[in-house]
Amino acid sequence: MPIESPYRALLDALPQRERRVEIDGVGTAVFEYGAEDAPPIVFIHGFRGDHHGLEPVAAHLPGVRVIAPDLPGFGASDALPHASIEAYASWLRAFVATEARGADGAPPVVLGHSFGSIVVAHAAAGGLDASAIVLVNPIATPALSGANRIGSLLALGYYRAAAALPERAGLAVLGAPPIVRGMSAFMAKTRDRSLRAWIHDQHDRYFSRYASRRAVLEAFDASIRHTVGEVAPRVTLPVQLIAADLDDITPLAQQHRLRGLFPDARLSVLRGVGHLVHYEQPREAAAIVRRFLAER
Repeated sequence: MPIESPYRALLDALPQRERRVEIDGVGTAVFEYGAEDAPPIVFIHGFRGDHHGLEPVAAHLPGVRVIAPDLPGFGASDALPHASIEAYASWLRAFVATEARGADGAPPVVLGHSFGSIVVAHAAAGGLDASAIVLVNPIATPALSGANRIGSLLALGYYRAAAALPERAGLAVLGAPPIVRGMSAFMAKTRDRSLRAWIHDQHDRYFSRYASRRAVLEAFDASIRHTVGEVAPRVTLPVQLIAADLDDITPLAQQHRLRGLFPDARLSVLRGVGHLVHYEQPREAAAIVRRFLAER
């Protein structure tokens, strides 16, 4: 039985809408929270997740129109013909240009978490029509050469095994409950047992909703081959980075280095949390976003 979200009451207080659109030929599921005439902010979730992952942050942003598509190949969206980082960035630029303007025609702020931070940064480096970007738990270091190199190599072996097996067996490996739970336990830092149980339940329910084995394997390849930092000097938009001091994916020292690579960036650090800021400290993350929006 699903575990009730601790943020459900806040989320249910917001107007919500669902729709499906075609973006460069890719069927895309879109979920919105907040009044239709409120200032828009686009949410781009991380690898293997879907729009549900960023709902806790949306719940803490009343007065804003949160537009949260499922990335191509994940959740209820169709897959890209080939899920390269360039293809994701192109899809996002097209999505923002056609589906995320404000009521006055103004461009939105665009937020990306984890792998979503890579997608947003690459889209911004290529001319994303946004007023600013927010990167939560941004990926600042190459997966196979950073501080978490051993973990990344283990993940690489896991995904290679899933690719080498026959289709049915490969899908079983990708969605194996012990593997999904292990990933969740590795990332969660909270000592609150009820919150931790809910996080695990979220990953159990939504971490294996993808269009095909090919889609998830190509997305994984894109996630380990690219970083935010490789395009940061070309991002001219104002940038808000939200990092965490216990993030096992990108050490805090690298987040400070990443901030210096952008022409216009500021860094906020949340304490006592790791790579799951959106689940464990959504209120604090939303407060940073609100301040950043106020500056815009």
